Amino acid sequence: MLSCPSCESKHTVKNGRIHNGKQNYRCRDCGRQFVQDPQNKLIDQATKDLIDKLLLERLSLAGIARVTGVSELWLQRYVNAKYAAVSRRVSVKREKKGRLTIQCDELWSFVDHKGNKQWVWLAIDAKTREIVGVHIGNRSEAGATALWQSLPPVYRQCAICYTDFWAAYAAVLPSKRHRAVGKESGLTNQIERLNCTLRQRISRLVRKTLSFSKKVDNHIGAIWYFIHHYNASLPV
Repeated sequence: MLSCPSCESKHTVKNGRIHNGKQNYRCRDCGRQFVQDPQNKLIDQATKDLIDKLLLERLSLAGIARVTGVSELWLQRYVNAKYAAVSRRVSVKREKKGRLTIQCDELWSFVDHKGNKQWVWLAIDAKTREIVGVHIGNRSEAGATALWQSLPPVYRQCAICYTDFWAAYAAVLPSKRHRAVGKESGLTNQIERLNCTLRQRISRLVRKTLSFSKKVDNHIGAIWYFIHHYNASLPV
């Protein structure tokens, strides 16, 4: 009979199996649950650093688990904590008041099923190519308002805003500084190119994917995680 590792009682019974199929035991005296000859695998910092980089590429969590040799359960918990800690505000270099130009667009996505649409609203500085505004939600005027409010104050005060003809922009953006244009004008080409980059680098945004998010918080966290990396990697 196995002894309890906590109280050393021999009054133990089998209590199902753990996630990897190993026999689980329970002590009837103190209630401690345990397995025989536990072999907990500690994840070193080098593996965590590699995972942080792989999260920025178009890989599913199952793929990352296969590459790094960690369990999917551990990886999901690690990712949940990482995405929860990601800031939901853009960090951009300070711009002086003057002639600023931004391009805005929306990117379709979904969570859990395609009926649960989530739109990624983006604003990019046409000169520096920094992402200066972000909102993830529906495609209503409320979404356009949230995008506008996410912009740093200097952009809300000075920037000329180029968008497509989606009506929500006209309802929210200042009319004197809003320019609705078609793709043929080339005045929204940078934000359109950014949309392609996001779909190429974030597996959750691929149009036909099995790597979709099941939780809105993780969906938003994954996008913000990439956005911070994208801005930090731009040349000074």
